[in-house]
Amino acid sequence: MATAAKKITLSSSRDIPFNQLVISQANVRRIKAGVSIEELAEDIARRTLLQSITVRPVRDADGNETGMFEIPAGGRRYRALELLVKQKRLAKDAPVHCVVRKGGMAEEDSLAENIQRAPLHPLDQFRAFLTFREKGMSEEEIAANQFVSVSVVKQRLRLASVSPKLLDIYAADGMTLDQLMAFTVNGDHERQEQVFERLTQGYSKEPHLIRRMLTEGAVRAADKRAQFVGLEAYAEAGGVIMHDLFQGDEGGWLQDVGLLDMLAAEKLREQSEAISAEGWKWIDVAPDFPYGHTCGLRDLRGEQPLSPSRNRPRATPFRPNWTDWRQPMPRPSNPAKSIEPDGFRAGEMR
Repeated sequence: MATAAKKITLSSSRDIPFNQLVISQANVRRIKAGVSIEELAEDIARRTLLQSITVRPVRDADGNETGMFEIPAGGRRYRALELLVKQKRLAKDAPVHCVVRKGGMAEEDSLAENIQRAPLHPLDQFRAFLTFREKGMSEEEIAANQFVSVSVVKQRLRLASVSPKLLDIYAADGMTLDQLMAFTVNGDHERQEQVFERLTQGYSKEPHLIRRMLTEGAVRAADKRAQFVGLEAYAEAGGVIMHDLFQGDEGGWLQDVGLLDMLAAEKLREQSEAISAEGWKWIDVAPDFPYGHTCGLRDLRGEQPLSPSRNRPRATPFRPNWTDWRQPMPRPSNPAKSIEPDGFRAGEMR
């Protein structure tokens, strides 16, 4: 005759005033780890207590319950609540939802709660951040709600945007987190999958190799063409700039090289027209010149040429003094001597 399986009875739960709770010496957690007490307190203040605290009745020397409860599992939550009480943001007798344990060992409760809990897979966190974004939360709002920086939010969202095929491989431990980070450099899913297929045919799958393969054909932001055109002008023209959010990328990579060359040529043409207007007889422009092309040449200092009208000496206009002309001429004291040449006298001729 088969014996019926014994039914499991779960521990009861109840609300206990905070001022009736104390930390148990049986709590196995001794080393601080994870989110700080301050951050946990802010999270509880925002969302209230999401997980009950495990407690046991405190008994006196005769084994009678004293009305106090010790906490073998949930000490960090207790300390976060304690901080809120000290800040006068939580009442001293605020009810706290607790699971009351009576059988077994308190140390077992503490250890089991910490080691039987499966940590959240990083991909689950990435996708959760993406869900927040899809529901209308901004990156700043996500950062504030999760107590992380905006840059961390950007990184999580970028990781969640990798090809779904590669995310499945990562979830199955087919690649490392560092490799997944490298795939975020290029947002093209097809390109990501092509690079992964090429990597599976070789031996090296280092992140730096992944980044190099995904940026093949792109131009560094430090390239002289990019510096000449300007990243802002390139982006306004519809150009895509690839960025690495997980390590320094020196400004990123410009993906559309054809667009960059066109913008550079257009800007060169505009500047050449401005220089030609200065009066040079000819001007030649090019995005690049061969090494040593200036060897044997000398610089000429250009001077603005004069116009034909400016080459002639400037004439001084003649302005007669009509006032002096109208004045009577003075009479000479000796008219004959004054007006006759030497050897002549009036009425005589030699």
